[in-house]
Amino acid sequence: MSFSAVTKNELARVVGSKDCCRLAELAALIKMDGSVQISGQKKLSLNIVTENAAVARKIFKLLKNLFGLSTEILVRRKVRLRKNNVYLVRIPSQPGIEEIFKALGIGASGAAIAAEGINRELIARECCRKAYLRGAFLGGGSVNNPEGTYHLEIITDSQQHALELARLMQSFHLPARVSPRKNWYVVYLKGSEQIIACLNYMGAHGALLDFENARIYKDMRNQVNRLVNCETANLNKTVNAAVRQLENIKYLADTVGLAKLPKPLREAAELRLQYPDASLKELGELWEPPLGKSGVNHRLRKLERLAESVRAKRAVDEFFK
Repeated sequence: MSFSAVTKNELARVVGSKDCCRLAELAALIKMDGSVQISGQKKLSLNIVTENAAVARKIFKLLKNLFGLSTEILVRRKVRLRKNNVYLVRIPSQPGIEEIFKALGIGASGAAIAAEGINRELIARECCRKAYLRGAFLGGGSVNNPEGTYHLEIITDSQQHALELARLMQSFHLPARVSPRKNWYVVYLKGSEQIIACLNYMGAHGALLDFENARIYKDMRNQVNRLVNCETANLNKTVNAAVRQLENIKYLADTVGLAKLPKPLREAAELRLQYPDASLKELGELWEPPLGKSGVNHRLRKLERLAESVRAKRAVDEFFK
């Protein structure tokens, strides 16, 4: 099961403590996934479609508890793609159904529900704004597994609704942005801290802890990888430098002779030959008296320049033979 599905299953079990919060959450769910059906004699019915069984059960319970109207759930099987079940929560035409539209602040003309903005009366309180955000996420949201890229989004087919959702999230200091995607509008968050805060506001505390644990593990793993890469790069530089120094010293020994070198350079050459794997700091500690890292490096560089000059001179001599 994906992290997004786990998060939705947890949020589907969160029940608002007040009727106003339940109404706000139901309004978001219907605005995201609902449609009004008009049959003969202008009879109205309400259909809400979801692919999540837990969300379907929540919609059913909210409708029954808030309005007490006859409600049914139909299960259909997809014939394409993954062939998941599709759940249709339906309120057939009956007396009192208009009260649902009135209470939720949505039109009943048959036009797209999401085309209308958010009813400001439903989100007047902070607790109701959190409930509406939870309903919008359950209806059209997703969140990536934190082991990958950090991304939370809510998709709607109305630009106005998307902009108002973004403003609602911004009221909680969440820097939500809106981006068009084909015929849809995506309200999204990218930062890990922002996603954690959003999960907290919606009430997904279990998913929040899992997200935080995965993020800490990921950050620690990345930090270890950076340290290992840094140490490996430094080790490679040290090994390459030591190999180059040994080649130069052996070349000088075969051509000039180490005994002819000045004492400081001769000591540096002999120590490097004796301790080929030692670092500059370790070589300096072998001197009497001990020599600093920069001092050792200076002498080894002089040996390198001397070897290069000897090579150049021998090359010229060979050319003019």
